[in-house]
Amino acid sequence: MTDLHSWPLRHFSELHNALRVGHEVALVDVREEAAFATGHPLFAANLSLSKLELEVLDRIPNRRTAIILYDNGEFYDAARGERKAVRAAEFLKSQGYQNIALLAGDLAGWREAGGEIFIDVNAPSKAFGEWVEHHYHTPSLSAEQVLALQQQGANIAVLDVRRFDEFQAMSIPGGVSVPGGELALRIRDVVPDEKTHIVINCAGRTRSIIGTQSLINAGVTQPVTALRNGTIGWTLAGQTLAHNQVAHFPDLSESARVFALKGAQALAIRAGVHYVTLSQVLDWQRDDTRTLYLFDVRTADEFRAGHLAGSRHVAGGQLVQETDHTATVRGARIVLVDNDGVRARMTASWLAQMNWEVYVADVQPDNLTEQGDWQAQVTPAPAVESVKPDQLLNWLSDENTGVIDLTTSANFLNRRIPGAIWTTRANIPQIIAAQPDKQRWVITCTSGLLARYAVTEVAALTGKEVYLLEKGTVGWIAAGLPLERGKSAYLDNVQDRYKRPYEGTNVSPQAMQDYLDWEYGLVAQLEKDGTHGFKLLAG
Repeated sequence: MTDLHSWPLRHFSELHNALRVGHEVALVDVREEAAFATGHPLFAANLSLSKLELEVLDRIPNRRTAIILYDNGEFYDAARGERKAVRAAEFLKSQGYQNIALLAGDLAGWREAGGEIFIDVNAPSKAFGEWVEHHYHTPSLSAEQVLALQQQGANIAVLDVRRFDEFQAMSIPGGVSVPGGELALRIRDVVPDEKTHIVINCAGRTRSIIGTQSLINAGVTQPVTALRNGTIGWTLAGQTLAHNQVAHFPDLSESARVFALKGAQALAIRAGVHYVTLSQVLDWQRDDTRTLYLFDVRTADEFRAGHLAGSRHVAGGQLVQETDHTATVRGARIVLVDNDGVRARMTASWLAQMNWEVYVADVQPDNLTEQGDWQAQVTPAPAVESVKPDQLLNWLSDENTGVIDLTTSANFLNRRIPGAIWTTRANIPQIIAAQPDKQRWVITCTSGLLARYAVTEVAALTGKEVYLLEKGTVGWIAAGLPLERGKSAYLDNVQDRYKRPYEGTNVSPQAMQDYLDWEYGLVAQLEKDGTHGFKLLAG
């Protein structure tokens, strides 16, 4: 175990300047997501200590990247006084990362030095959306205006640019699902009548603004407006949302592709998008002086059917919406792949305006030979002893065996092994300390993957027998063994996931309004922060 003073410190002025001029840097907040959402620097990425083994290799792929960690003073183990950021630094060093430092003064130091603090998640993308609307004057209509058009029988089409699962959960009545990355490519097939007024919506503001402006930037001539404030605005206006709608974009026609390609090519020139050969991409993949992200921005089905080796599937609209979650290293190179010439250019046009060094790869159909879903890289897991579900069931007949479940709090609420204790990886020491009488521990999660990393950790903390539940809770369920559901004392004030104010309909009107008010203030925050580097399109 090392202490706080064993690691170099990066001060606000140095880091702020690196972000401003575009140096490669990963500013990493190792808290759980809900804590991260309470406040962080604009370009901080949330990569929690609890899931480092599962995420860090893809999110920070180059071991030479400058990594700066902070945790807002949170302890991993209060008894030992070990900070979460220090624990994360130790782990990253064990995985071969060479340039690790801590944020001087932690989050409080950033604030005291004059750094802006942004709340919520995906703040860079949401701030960019507000910046886009502010500078391009993206047109919008209120919920009341859109409803009035619908009731009048006006020639309008409401297109929802969120993921399809979000669309099905709640949507504007009569809406059609066209995720943002598909919008420009498929618009002629979805809305063939050039006199139709197109209304773009999401749950809040960002994706509807970006979707609307995408069509305008691509040269679509019919009226296009955003539904102001999305499903939040619809709800606050007292209007009813639909559920389980299934209308989505049709198969792509060649005429729609040709139309979209013309607009995307012109837009890419205006945005300063660069192009790259596959030979150059291969050279960059071998270059350990820079970080490279290779993203396939088509649909998941297309990626599964055939993709470029080494690429990761991230739908174009979600990449713009959640850039920090996939491209964690600010200042890295990003290369985009598609097979139609439209989706990569459209996505690249936005990333270029967000001040990313972005390229579109020159690929041919015979380059897309790899099949299957994208598989995340994970760090090597230790060999541990496992226990079958029926054996665990026998052990649970006495009080000497404890079960720690590291699944998400939502999964734990939905189904769990009777008597299981929910926690995050980072809080395991506190859980162990509160259960001193347990003589044996079994660790599980949904699949068993994350749990495997915790077995040796719990053994070291307790000196007791510790086992991995074979195949995790899924294996327990497959064996037909009993489950508990519903509330648990361990689910009080959970931190593993931030409850978005635009998710579902069980959010208070005040929370929705507070969220909108925050978004409206993001442009002013960007000006104070000074690191964003966002750029306008060429005339």
